[in-house]
Amino acid sequence: MLQTTGLEYQYGKRKLRFPALYCGAGEVLLITGSSGAGKTTLLHLLAGLLLPQSGEVRIADTVTTRLPAAEMDRFRGAHTGIIYQQPHFIAALQVRDNLLLAGRLARKPVTPEAVNRITHALGIHHLLQQYPARLSQGEQQRVSIARALLPAPPLILADEPTASLDDHNCTAVAELLAEQAGEQQAALVIVTHDSRLKEVFANRIHIGEG
Repeated sequence: MLQTTGLEYQYGKRKLRFPALYCGAGEVLLITGSSGAGKTTLLHLLAGLLLPQSGEVRIADTVTTRLPAAEMDRFRGAHTGIIYQQPHFIAALQVRDNLLLAGRLARKPVTPEAVNRITHALGIHHLLQQYPARLSQGEQQRVSIARALLPAPPLILADEPTASLDDHNCTAVAELLAEQAGEQQAALVIVTHDSRLKEVFANRIHIGEG
C-alpha cells in the first residue's frame, strides 16, 4: 500500500535522508526517533504536504511525488487520513459536525452509526455537542483521531497520536488504531517518540538525527 525509496529533504544546509519504508494494507508501521530527527517532516512527505528533493512515495499504484499540486490535494483528500500533532478544527462547529465534515470533504459520507461507534470506542461520545475550544488537549487529540478514521481512508498517518494521553487512553487509542487499520485494510504509519507504543507495535523502524 505504502512504499518509499530514496527520500531526501533539505532544510537550509541540513539534509535529511530517510530509509526505505513499506507498510502493507492492514499493517502498522511505527517510526520512532528523538525530537529533531525529522519524524514530522517524513510524515509530511508521505502525505504530499512536502515535496522531497529526491526519492519517491508510492501509495497503492500511484507515485504521489509525481502528481501536480492540485491533483495531490484531491488524492490526499480521498486516500489519506492525517492525525496531526496539533489538532485543527472548525471552531464554530460542534464536535459532531467537525466529524461529519471530514467525510464530506473526503467525498465519503459518514453515517451517524459510524460516528457513534468510533466516539464510543474513544470515550468521547459525550463530547459530540461540545465546541472544540472547550475540550482538553487529550480530548481534542481523540477527536482528531476519530476524524481521521471515519472516512475509512486506505492510508492513515499519525503524528504523535498518544503524546497527550494518559497510559489508559494511550493503550486504548493504540489498540483502536490497529483494529481500524485491520478492519479497513488500511496502512497505518505512526511517528512518535512515545516509548509506550513500542510495547504495542512490533513492526517499527528508528530514524536518527541527520
